[in-house]
Amino acid sequence: MSTATILYAEDDATLAFLTKDNLELNNYTVLHCSSGDQVMKTFARNKIDICILDIMLPGKDGFQLAAAIRAINKEVPILFLSAKTLKEDRIKGLKIGADDYIVKPFSIEELVLKIEVFIQRSKKNLPQYKTYSIGSILFDPVNYTVQTPQEKIVLTHRESELLQFFFENQNKVLTREQILTRIWGKNDYFLGRSLDVFISRLRKILSKETALQIENLHGIGFRFSVKQ
Repeated sequence: MSTATILYAEDDATLAFLTKDNLELNNYTVLHCSSGDQVMKTFARNKIDICILDIMLPGKDGFQLAAAIRAINKEVPILFLSAKTLKEDRIKGLKIGADDYIVKPFSIEELVLKIEVFIQRSKKNLPQYKTYSIGSILFDPVNYTVQTPQEKIVLTHRESELLQFFFENQNKVLTREQILTRIWGKNDYFLGRSLDVFISRLRKILSKETALQIENLHGIGFRFSVKQ
């Protein structure tokens, strides 16, 4: 029985064959698309558990595809698998709504591990249905939503994880290493830049609520400050 269905977009035939074969050996169902134009049709016709996207594709590129997927589904994990190594590309992907970014050449073991982490987090059974309410903000980590007086905002999987970690550690100093290890599983420079992108997005979402503030502690990390 398959553990998850993966939408995999890659135009390099050899790499696609090897990656797809290895993922299927790990008991995943892999729906491969060799062009960007095929991706949205495949996404619409199937229940997808995770999207793995190359950036440089014929037709629509990976950035355009990620934006289109996020416009209709805020929850499905999106992982970029690309030869583009510039930090600007990584940051652009995360701002669009991707959950992670792996640079080619990559280890199939690393890819499988990341997929498994996303799948397990998506399917985890919570002991109870818990929401968090502070001031005018209502955060629902199960459904990835933040309700403000003006609107209901749907978060990505990674945004929801990070915000829940902050809510669980109100008014505590959290080092960058603690956050990165908890949310991404490791601590490195590029993940640190990714963290900064997600912090910026959460600050914007919470900006209207004066009882909440994500404080930047220079050289240390962050504090999710809550006024009682």
